[in-house]
Amino acid sequence: MKLAIFAYSRRGCGTALRVREALCRPGDQCRCFASARYAGGDFEVIESPCARFTGPLFAWADALVFVGAAGIAVRSIAPYVRDKRTDPAVLSVDELGKFVVPLLSGHIGGANALAEELARALNAVPVVTTATDINGRFSVDAWAARQGLYISDMGAAKAVSAAILEGPVPLCCDFPIEGELPPGTAAGESGEMGICISWEKREPFAKTLLLAPPVLHLGLGCRRGTPVEAIQAAVDGVLETRGIHPKAVKCAASIDLKRDEAGLLEFCARRGWPVSFYSAQELAALEGDFTPSERVLRVTGVDNVCERAAMMGARRLVVPKTARSGVTVALAEEEWSARF
Repeated sequence: MKLAIFAYSRRGCGTALRVREALCRPGDQCRCFASARYAGGDFEVIESPCARFTGPLFAWADALVFVGAAGIAVRSIAPYVRDKRTDPAVLSVDELGKFVVPLLSGHIGGANALAEELARALNAVPVVTTATDINGRFSVDAWAARQGLYISDMGAAKAVSAAILEGPVPLCCDFPIEGELPPGTAAGESGEMGICISWEKREPFAKTLLLAPPVLHLGLGCRRGTPVEAIQAAVDGVLETRGIHPKAVKCAASIDLKRDEAGLLEFCARRGWPVSFYSAQELAALEGDFTPSERVLRVTGVDNVCERAAMMGARRLVVPKTARSGVTVALAEEEWSARF
C-alpha cells in the first residue's frame, strides 16, 4: 500500500505517527507530511497552496489520512476527485485520535475497512456513514473490489445498493458459492434489477449489474511477424462472438518460440495482460484432449500451442482453438468461487 499522512499541529504529528504504526506493513510505502513549523525528522513539509501540493499525492497514493479538521481534507482533495473506481481512500482523523472518518472511496477504495482497522488500533470511534454499512446490508461494490471483480456499470452498482436497502435483490452466479448469500440478496435469475457474476456478457435482469471475475487464460499462437492489429482483431473477434467480457481475461500464454514476437508482446502490453511462455516439452506434458495439427507439431515440437498454453494453470477449456488470419486463439477457465 502507498500511504500519505498529513498533520497540521504538534499533537497531530504524534497522532500521525500512531497512524503510520497502525497501517504500514513491511513493503508498504508510507510518507508523512506536516506544516512547515512541525516538519523535520519523520515529516516532509506540506507546501502551499495545500490543494495543489496534494494533487500528485492523490494520484500516487492508495490511501490518504488527514490528521486534523475534516474541512482541510475536503478542500485539499476537492479538485482531484474523479471516479469511485480510481480515487484513493481518504480518511480524516482528529488530532487527538478519537474519531476516524472515511471521506472518500469507502467501498471500492477500502476507506471504510481502513477506518475500522485504524479505529481499533487507536481505540477510536469509526464514523462510517454509507447506508449499506450502517444498515448491515451487502455492499456490492466493496465486495466486488475485495474479490478483484470488474464492475461493469457504476450507475447500476449505485442503483443495486439503493435497492438492497428496500428488499432482497436477486443474484445469479456462474461459479460455486462459498457461504450464505449476503443480507439484502436472494438467489434469482430474473427481475427488474439484479446482480450477475459471470465472465459472459449476460443480462438476465432488466437492469443487470455484471461483475466479471478475471479467471480466463488466453492461449495464443501466430505466424512469425504477425502484426499487432491482426492479433487484436483475432482475439476481439473471438471474445465478441463468444459473448465474453474482455475484463474476464486474466493473462495470456504461448510457446517460448514466441518470446520475442513483437506483435504478440505489444498486444498483451496494450491490454495489461501478463504473458507467460512455455517450452514445447512443458506444453506437451499437459494431459487432455487438444486439437492436433501436424504442421504445428513440425514447426514447434508440440501438436497444439494455443489450447495447451491456455490450459496452463487452468481447469477447463471454454473456447477451443479458433484460427483467424494466421492467429490461433483459445481460452481456459481457472478455478474460482464467489466467497461471501
